[in-house]
Amino acid sequence: MSDSIVNTKITMKEESKKEVELKMGEKEAKVEEKKKKYEVDVYKSFDDMGLKENLLRGLYSMGYENPSVIQQRAIVPVYRGKDVIAQSQSGTGKTCSFSTGVLQSVDSSLQHVQAIILAPTRELAQQNRNVMGDIALHLKEINIHLLIGGQGQPSNREHCNILMQGNVHVIVGTPGRVFHLIEQGALRVDQLKMFVLDEADEMLDMGFKDQIYDIVKYCPEDTQMCLFSATMPQEALDITAKFMRDPIRILVKKEAVTLEGIKQFFINVEQENWKLDTLCDLYESELTITQAIIFVNTIRKADWLMEKMEERDFTVSCLHGRMEQSERELRIKEFRSGSSRVLITTDILSRGFDCQQVNLVINYDLPRKRESYIHRIGRSGRMGRKGVAINFVCSYDVRQMRDIEEYYQTKWDILPGNLKAVQ
Repeated sequence: MSDSIVNTKITMKEESKKEVELKMGEKEAKVEEKKKKYEVDVYKSFDDMGLKENLLRGLYSMGYENPSVIQQRAIVPVYRGKDVIAQSQSGTGKTCSFSTGVLQSVDSSLQHVQAIILAPTRELAQQNRNVMGDIALHLKEINIHLLIGGQGQPSNREHCNILMQGNVHVIVGTPGRVFHLIEQGALRVDQLKMFVLDEADEMLDMGFKDQIYDIVKYCPEDTQMCLFSATMPQEALDITAKFMRDPIRILVKKEAVTLEGIKQFFINVEQENWKLDTLCDLYESELTITQAIIFVNTIRKADWLMEKMEERDFTVSCLHGRMEQSERELRIKEFRSGSSRVLITTDILSRGFDCQQVNLVINYDLPRKRESYIHRIGRSGRMGRKGVAINFVCSYDVRQMRDIEEYYQTKWDILPGNLKAVQ
């Protein structure tokens, strides 16, 4: 073989090696660029966020001292106009995060709707409105309007009259009512700045997805989109790509979502018809129940369980979606006040419901969707408080139990005989 051929081959190898190294370098650079792209500034103090003085007064008057992890990362991007996808555990302050960001962003001198915040249920929308109203206590010039249906709420005509006056800055509501008033022309969104979805995974589920798309079609193309939830499945993230622009992602790994401070136990009840006796035994045990929520999967079972518990002289209340709005609000009010200590409910209360005294959640039925588990047990242990979750497991539930444990990288312990040890 001639020297020229050998030299040519060596040169080709060297060039090929350089090409590979160049491609690897480009790949590493892209990875680093992507990391920087998703890096989020962390603000350890509300004072460092550049918030309005009266907004800070509202936060501090509510008892907030230092921002939680999600608040440290989400508030500033929200008010700076960035599209945001934020996932954080239940009870860590997501509502305060987007409420503060929205209130900081709103220009009270402009007399039109600048932000819409949507929630999947009336109860959660009402709670979001209350939290935002408390934070805005010293921002008298900002008007927030709750847009939901139901008994005790303004009629459609009254909503229209309020909106037509043109002095509402923020709408908090449910998708159906909001879309209806947009279609009617009463709610104008042609100058909307911000669109926030609370419990976004639920909102993007089949029940709400089309309504969300319909609302987005009416909004200006440059409307800022913010999604907040405790869980964010991949299918929800895939959907967001259709209407979000280069969003900042504040996501926790799913194995980190299970709440610290909530002890998780299970009882092997074996058969469905043994659950009631097991629940009554717990009720009469040494377990100290400040307030408890008992989750079942159907409305029929919620009514049945309340009836059976009352037959055994236990004081319980019940709440589900088939009740009139006024009755649901009364049950929630009684539970918050402490006049009712044990509430039997369906997944209608698994998201967003905040009652600081709840120290026990019982899954009488395991949730059908594993994503619902974290929302249910998140009703206890709010904002770092301690809580207990007890799951009733029949023989046919074992597969679902293992699936939930694997999904959240957690482990349920068998409920010990000494119940004082679990508190």
